[in-house]
Amino acid sequence: MNRAPMRRASLPAAHRPPDEEHHQRQHAAGFGEQDPRLVHAGDSSSLVGWLAAGRVAGLAAPVFRRTRAILLLAAITPAVCTAAQSLPLAPSQLPGWYDDSLAGLHRAIERQCALPHPPQPWPALCPNLPPAHALKGWLDAQFAAWPLVRENGAPGLLTGYYEPVVDGSRHREHDGQAPLYRRPPDLVRGPDGSRLRAAARPKTADSPDAAAAPDAAAASGLPASPGTVVSAKTLQPYPSRAEIETGRLLAGRELVWLDDPVEAFFLQIQGSGRVRLRDGGTMRVGFADHNGQPYYPIGRELVARGALAPEAVDAEAIKAWLRAHPAEAAAVMRRNRRYVFFRELPDGDDGPPGSLGVALTPLRSVATDPAQVPPGALLFIDSTHPDDGAPLRRAVLSQDRGAAITGAVRADLFWGADDAAGRLAGRTKQPLRMWLLWPKGLAKPVINPSSNRPASG
Repeated sequence: MNRAPMRRASLPAAHRPPDEEHHQRQHAAGFGEQDPRLVHAGDSSSLVGWLAAGRVAGLAAPVFRRTRAILLLAAITPAVCTAAQSLPLAPSQLPGWYDDSLAGLHRAIERQCALPHPPQPWPALCPNLPPAHALKGWLDAQFAAWPLVRENGAPGLLTGYYEPVVDGSRHREHDGQAPLYRRPPDLVRGPDGSRLRAAARPKTADSPDAAAAPDAAAASGLPASPGTVVSAKTLQPYPSRAEIETGRLLAGRELVWLDDPVEAFFLQIQGSGRVRLRDGGTMRVGFADHNGQPYYPIGRELVARGALAPEAVDAEAIKAWLRAHPAEAAAVMRRNRRYVFFRELPDGDDGPPGSLGVALTPLRSVATDPAQVPPGALLFIDSTHPDDGAPLRRAVLSQDRGAAITGAVRADLFWGADDAAGRLAGRTKQPLRMWLLWPKGLAKPVINPSSNRPASG
């Protein structure tokens, strides 16, 4: 089988099947953490600047690219792996603080403050939130910046995600379309968070058809609401992707039909998106639940088959291969047993809701590990742009989470909702330094860098 040509190493950050409540996401390629290969083009190190500018005379282009990648990584590693500082910084001391306009951050904070119960430490801060033009001075006066580090000193990792826009119709128009399904009524949650299938109520001559019941779980005496926990003794795991698709188990539960089965698969990975309808309207869809089956990254499957080189794996490469091999595509996608169900969301210009319950703001919202970073926390990231390695330094808010987003120095940046955002999200796999901005005088939350969970990629 032909191997795809080698490309710059990156993994799709358009990647997350949601968890039982909100957007939990995992990489569609998912090879685990790999070393980031780009650094700030404007780094003060002469070696870094020299290499980033491509000033290596006498090297053939392929050799130079490989050499530069190795040396750039070596050059940045000491900066990213700096040990934890005993004292915090003032925000104004952070690299690039004065270059960040904070555009959009005030609105993102306001959304958190509008929650019935804003996450800590915002309840005490929201009443004093200043106008947008005074935000930077207020943050510098009120907050201290604590560095987040990993115990082993390894670099942090920044990836990205986005809200895809795809084409489809409310009713099936041709055989090539693929459905997004509503949450099945026979899906129930076990006490351990597993997803189980409620037994259908037996039919009798004097009882109504089980299909006429409000839902199959209720017909079997088991509640099916997403928040309800039931005994798992007599229930079976919910069917896998292959079983759902080949057995047409959810016929009649279609929410919308997408023109491209590959985009339907990746929309499940993202967990939310917008569908351009044939009548000119738009349907916004978001995560409702999943089948509880294990997630498997199909990028790994394509490498195992010899279809893609590890260095070539990203969202664009995976999609291209699936479309070029329609006879094999379904089997490859079914290697991922996880299946995500959707609900229709109100339309609007705001971003999709994150796990915090507020609309995500492009380039201001990140997903982090809630075991390491307090939900709703203000952070500052120091990374690089996926296109040219230019500095990417900005204040962000932890407003989402993801199953693949683990570790203290790990963030997933929301890029927005269009094709350009998708391209950038799919390319983002950058080195990361990160600081927690916490109110002065308030005890800093305990963050455990010795967690056994590695920063995932």
